[in-house]
Amino acid sequence: QVQLVESGGGLVQVGGSLRLSCVASGGTFSTYTMAWFRQAPGKERTFVAAINWDGRAAYYGDSVRGRFTVSRENAEKTMSLQMNSLKPEDTAVYYCAKQNRPFGGSRLGPGHYGTWGQGTQVTVSS
Repeated sequence: QVQLVESGGGLVQVGGSLRLSCVASGGTFSTYTMAWFRQAPGKERTFVAAINWDGRAAYYGDSVRGRFTVSRENAEKTMSLQMNSLKPEDTAVYYCAKQNRPFGGSRLGPGHYGTWGQGTQVTVSS
């Protein structure tokens, strides 16, 4: 059973940058597409970015495309999210997630993700 642990969240000013990390322990990591989701207070969890199992394809939500970059290192069982040009609307708890089945595409919806981390808070102050 894979466990996911996020880190790297914090408080940053508008226009600043943060780098989130997700470390997997146990189970298989290298054959599963991974993703980042976020949830702001009082709102539903939304898709941020996904990277396919071999790291060759990534997909981004419209609101973060061009500002965020997702990457992974299978040998270290880690996934990262580099967030630049942060805006107040990026404030949320960020979760990493692993798909239920191996070799899945990066554009699949949240129902295809069955393992989630506990989340890390990102707060962007104006």
